[in-house]
Amino acid sequence: MSDAATLVELDERIAAIRENLRELIEQAAGFSGAEDETFTADRIAEQEARLASLLKEREVLAG
Repeated sequence: MSDAATLVELDERIAAIRENLRELIEQAAGFSGAEDETFTADRIAEQEARLASLLKEREVLAG
């Protein structure tokens, strides 16, 4: 796979995770209850970690 194709794929994955984060944050605003809040916080943290990893990977690939 070429670097350009890989960058496009990474950009698509980054956009998807950013959209997931946006939706999770909206959901968190509407939740009440500790169990729901904990689950959502965990999902947000997981998505943020994935986003950071992809951004780092993209930075290395882009040079």
